[in-house]
Amino acid sequence: MDTLQQLRNELEHEYHTTQNFFRIYPEGKNDYAPHEKSMKLGHLATHIAEIFSWPGVMLETNDLDIGAGERPQILSTPDELLTKMREHYDKSIAALNKASEEDLNPDWALKYGDNVLASWNKYDAIRHSLNQVTHHRAQLGVYYRLNDIELPKSYGPTADLQSF
Repeated sequence: MDTLQQLRNELEHEYHTTQNFFRIYPEGKNDYAPHEKSMKLGHLATHIAEIFSWPGVMLETNDLDIGAGERPQILSTPDELLTKMREHYDKSIAALNKASEEDLNPDWALKYGDNVLASWNKYDAIRHSLNQVTHHRAQLGVYYRLNDIELPKSYGPTADLQSF
């Protein structure tokens, strides 16, 4: 079984599914949040686009300090989201293409300064990132539903689109 090919296939599937959500992103709604504890829509969508960079980052580094560096510019249009996601996707696919199965074994850590928030081997870290895409895209679907935006399919039909 080719683990790297499986990861590439899953990343590609999540990329195409997320494209459908970003194509209908509602401009002018970046500050919408369904609850005071919820992320704002613009932050959520930008975060989803960023996650597509994670497999590449995970393969090319040993850790990531989320407390360091600049905060991303919040994207606000379908074109901005699609472009940024494509850039990140392309870099991750390139990293997966040049990786070997052995490259999936070393440890990788998510840090905030000196604090290790989580640690996995690189395979498990990449799997976690793919789960994050699914998790946050589901949140985005709830935001869309609450704003009467028809939901595209993810893994099957929705109340709005009945076809597989």
